[in-house]
Amino acid sequence: MKKLSILTAVLGLFVGAANAADDVTLQLKWVTQAQFAGYYVALDKGFYKDEGLNVTIKPGGPDVAPTQVIAGGGADVMVDWMPAALAAREKGLPLVNIAQPFKSSGMMLTCRKDSGVASPADFKGKTLGVWFFGNEFPFLSWMSKLGLKTDGSPDGVSVLKQGFNVDPLLQNQAVCISTMTYNEYWQVIDAGLTPDDLVVFKYEDQGVATLEDGLWVLEDKLKDPAFADKMVRFVRASMKGWKWAEEHPDEAAMIVLENDATGAQTEKHQKRMMREIAKLTAGSNGTLDEGDYNRTVDSLMKGGSDPVITKVPQGAWTHQISDKALK
Repeated sequence: MKKLSILTAVLGLFVGAANAADDVTLQLKWVTQAQFAGYYVALDKGFYKDEGLNVTIKPGGPDVAPTQVIAGGGADVMVDWMPAALAAREKGLPLVNIAQPFKSSGMMLTCRKDSGVASPADFKGKTLGVWFFGNEFPFLSWMSKLGLKTDGSPDGVSVLKQGFNVDPLLQNQAVCISTMTYNEYWQVIDAGLTPDDLVVFKYEDQGVATLEDGLWVLEDKLKDPAFADKMVRFVRASMKGWKWAEEHPDEAAMIVLENDATGAQTEKHQKRMMREIAKLTAGSNGTLDEGDYNRTVDSLMKGGSDPVITKVPQGAWTHQISDKALK
């Protein structure tokens, strides 16, 4: 009986080892919210577990730079906007896009109509609120395209370093502020202004939209077949989560709320956000569209004397992972 017990224990160890899930750590660009619903859905619905993965999702925040986290080994894969990732790559951090769940950009400038801004031609001489920490690059490319300096000169614009709130618009510190279709715009509305009080400029409509919320890893990691295989399974499960979230936006929002350890989010806001996010992920199966990539690179290089990137990146994206994941 003693020998049998030992044999059973040994067999149990082998079975446990064979069934052990592979760990993956995902670093988000921002705090827990519907912007990242696909990943939380994949976790909640067991899509990652079905792929043999044990996924840890690390929220971001105003003091978290995803590029720094992944560079320091704190994450295997990160969610970030392409401008920030390509800028970091040019500076020496070898990031590679392995999947692109977001097809469209949600970035906008939202302006007070009573400021006299009716078109981009009216920006000259005005103060505009801009997010930094890697979020400023699309704005700088747009201003360069318009021929507007951002140094506060009479023929340019003054840039107000905007916090991640809408106070500068409400308090008339800036005539326009950075907003996302799914988040800050609605904060402005909830604060008492109406759509009729506002003029909105979507980056997509201005021809300067850049790709947002892609999945990025370090280039040398992809040389490891085991890591690449984990990423194939991760992308497959994540896209399953995203498509489920698109089809069940309210339920996806509730899953996000269940994972919000801060309790800062509200059901109304997250459901509204998820419905807007679904518009941005629609049309993507997770594969990076080369045309969208080239458009982003072209926009980032049109910076006059101070472009976001100075040369066309080489090796900054791959279909190696998504092709296998989406078979």
